Amino acid sequence: MEINTVAVSDVITMGTAGMRTSLVSREVIADSIELVGRGHALDGLVTLAGCDKTIPAAALAHVRLDVPGLLLYSGTMLPGLFRGDEITLQDVFEAVGRTAAGELDDGDLQEMERAACPGEGACAGHYTANTMAMAMEFLGLSPFGSMDPPASDPRKTGVCEAAGRLVMRLVERDLRPGRILDTRSLHNAITAAVATGGSTNVVLHLLALAREAGLPLDITEFDTISARTPVIADLRPSGRYTAVHLDRAGGTRLVGRVLSDAGLLEGEALTVTGRTVADEVAEGRATPGQRVVRPVERPLSATGGLCVLKGNLAPRGAVVKTSAAVTPRIEGPAVVFDSEEDAMAAVQSGAITAGDVVVIRYEGPRGGPGMREMLGVTAALVGRGLGRSVALVTDGRFSGATRGLMAGHVAPEAADGGPLAALRNGDTVTIDLESRGLSVDLTTQQISERMRHWAPPTSPYATGVMAKYRDAVSCASRGAVTVPGCDERGRWRERRATGGGKAEGTERAERADGKE
Repeated sequence: MEINTVAVSDVITMGTAGMRTSLVSREVIADSIELVGRGHALDGLVTLAGCDKTIPAAALAHVRLDVPGLLLYSGTMLPGLFRGDEITLQDVFEAVGRTAAGELDDGDLQEMERAACPGEGACAGHYTANTMAMAMEFLGLSPFGSMDPPASDPRKTGVCEAAGRLVMRLVERDLRPGRILDTRSLHNAITAAVATGGSTNVVLHLLALAREAGLPLDITEFDTISARTPVIADLRPSGRYTAVHLDRAGGTRLVGRVLSDAGLLEGEALTVTGRTVADEVAEGRATPGQRVVRPVERPLSATGGLCVLKGNLAPRGAVVKTSAAVTPRIEGPAVVFDSEEDAMAAVQSGAITAGDVVVIRYEGPRGGPGMREMLGVTAALVGRGLGRSVALVTDGRFSGATRGLMAGHVAPEAADGGPLAALRNGDTVTIDLESRGLSVDLTTQQISERMRHWAPPTSPYATGVMAKYRDAVSCASRGAVTVPGCDERGRWRERRATGGGKAEGTERAERADGKE
């Protein structure tokens, strides 16, 4: 049987209210695959996916169904060519800021836009799609090397034919996700992501996947693994090369070989081929003269590409892509916005200046709802030359193409009574990667006092899928999942419904302090 489902384009929706649907679609896609799989009692499943949310959605469905099967990445796009230079979508979004600053004109921007996406496939850099495709191989849910050929490469046909043969062997052997996934798999996937400067979205998706698989995974483990893992791949957005260049250099097996030889992988973890990770990556070979993947002795960075910050602004954590953060510490006045649109208008008008800390709140999983990506804003800041001198803090998300000192996934979110809701213009905010801190120069008492009269903004969605998601979704530090029994708000509601005795103001103050 061939089964189709929905997909939402992150690129088309970026910077609009439609971007709120992107993360929501992860749940809808997973639900739809699960429903058909259960309804038709599938014996095996091959899932082809090719963008930011479809890949983790497919993985969630495989875990829920727990039938023999595998995921296949439909492939990366080739980079575009603009006046002799290779470009990706990242360059277009940053060019919007350059145009607003007068560095480019509208004609230049249009020429670049038309050149950036020369054909089929997911975004060419090591953004969320390619990060998640790589993670699926190191998790063991995709065959090693299957992500390497670009979407337009004839080798992709061979990859798909091999998948058809493999799924039949999996059905015969009853090799299911439940027999493959364990904590070693999760650690390997995190290691590969941070070693290659991967997207911050990998945090959300692996937390969600661990929850579905019943495996323990705390957000702090991303920081622990990243701290001991060097960045060995020179990939965009922080590096020079695209996923196509990685394929030519030796692909994911080469990445795995370098990490395995350094003792950074848990090699006994099983993969969908029935072989271990160590067996699979042992076949990795570097193309002579390649410059994409480095030995661990000469890394681009001694530590990995992600870190988790905590402090009185993020009691349950916030995520930064350190490989793309050229400034390790910024302390400055908060410039607070209650929506992405307001922040974007301020950036484009020149209202944001060096030293500012831009704060965008009420864009979290519940507040959006849908936790929008902020690529438009972050890229505009970089394009205006503020990438080194301005930081951004949000309870929303970032695209894998984001670079700069940008702290996202702030938890608890503002709409849930998190301390981000207490911020005012001019408050001194400090982001410090070395100390892993994200704080505001306010006492706990001051934050609680400000929150005493706080009320969440009215949601624009009263019914439908967005309202259902808003009422069911969990904190970002738990993967923004909609699994029953996972959400701290559900427990607050239960206390009130059963006469638990806490006043609403007390609950809000505790949420602001990060207590449960």
